[in-house]
Amino acid sequence: MDIVIKLSQFLLSLSLLIILHELGHFIPAKLFKTRVEKFYLFFDVKYSLLKKKIGETEYGIGWLPLGGYVKISGMIDESMDKEQMALPPQPWEFRSKPAWQRLIIMLGGVTVNFILAFIIYIGMAFAYGDTYIANSDLKDGLLIENKAMQNAGFKTGDRIISIDGEKVERFDNGINAKVVMGKQVLIERNGTEQSITMPNDFVDQLSKFEKGPLVSIRMPFVIGAVAADSKNTALQPKDIVIALNGQKTKYFDEAKTVLENNTNKTITATILRDQKEVQVPVTVSKDGKLGVQIGGLGMESLEKLGYYKVSKQEFGFLESIPVGLTKGKDQLVGYGKQLKMIFSPSTGAYKQVGGFKAIFDIFPNTWSWEVFWTITALLSIMLGVMNLLPIPALDGGHVMFLLYEIVSGKKPSDKFLENAQMVGFVLLITLLLFANGNDIYKSILGK
Repeated sequence: MDIVIKLSQFLLSLSLLIILHELGHFIPAKLFKTRVEKFYLFFDVKYSLLKKKIGETEYGIGWLPLGGYVKISGMIDESMDKEQMALPPQPWEFRSKPAWQRLIIMLGGVTVNFILAFIIYIGMAFAYGDTYIANSDLKDGLLIENKAMQNAGFKTGDRIISIDGEKVERFDNGINAKVVMGKQVLIERNGTEQSITMPNDFVDQLSKFEKGPLVSIRMPFVIGAVAADSKNTALQPKDIVIALNGQKTKYFDEAKTVLENNTNKTITATILRDQKEVQVPVTVSKDGKLGVQIGGLGMESLEKLGYYKVSKQEFGFLESIPVGLTKGKDQLVGYGKQLKMIFSPSTGAYKQVGGFKAIFDIFPNTWSWEVFWTITALLSIMLGVMNLLPIPALDGGHVMFLLYEIVSGKKPSDKFLENAQMVGFVLLITLLLFANGNDIYKSILGK
């Protein structure tokens, strides 16, 4: 069932983004009276799963879920329709339209992608508000178990003060991305501030260790379930371990240290059960385990227990607009920085480029509209930025040649555009193979 939920979110998000992107080309083409021959979700190589012709346009769903397309008459695109291009230009064709109209048609797809992302962020601000923990409330610092972070000089208990000079006001889901792209991180450790310079190849180092968050909040040791063969049947689900062997263990990482120091021993555990403290003897295995499954607590429960103060801002519709716009701008700038890292070989970030499996893996196993729209907005920005790259066969390639035509007054020849389209197509296939090859390579290695 988990895989069905995950796949459903993936296909729904992908389909939505493709349809709206292609609609961004379709609408201005129609406004400028340019004939659109096909409008397809996914590619219809050899045959279609579904198709219907309405007016002059055939609408359909292809069987190859690698994207989608609109086929515009008189345009040199991935269809490479040389027969049509060999005929005299017709008034309804793309090539017969003024350069400024062709430019608007080509920019329509990415424009819709960016607008969609901003609309989603505005809608999410209005619907969900903004939940976070103020950085100043992280009195005991953060949990840092990621090996690459530890190698860079971070330790559990550190509190991040600023990244590249920008003060960190709150802990939320965006903190990990900021750390990845940061160069200089100011932390507070045991009341003293110190600066950590991030390794240039930090992204490459991340690939060598187990996946997981770079930083996260420290959580209490909550019993989720007791294994059938566990010696510690006195423990119960929802118990919170607050002390072991006389040592306070407010957080799981502290409890883990105590257990590792008391292997093959029976010690006393102080348990918070139904808001009362209970002492029970527990036997620690040779691996420093209690034979239990770790549970979790929601933010509301953590706040009630006094671990964190959770802040939530709610916004009216008009208030949501600047909040959503700022969120969209930050994500756009952040993705631009990621691309810069990818195109800088010294960072090793290119090794982390992923294909469809990497996108699929982003979606959770449980359905959450908040998570779905968050991922969809980010993918919309990614799709818009990637399509703007000045590569022939992408929208950005067409835009590049149109801008040249507008500035110079000279239109590139059809032969040149056909050759450029072929070069761009080969380049895109190479990038596609590289990205999805990375996915396969990581799957084989289990990373």
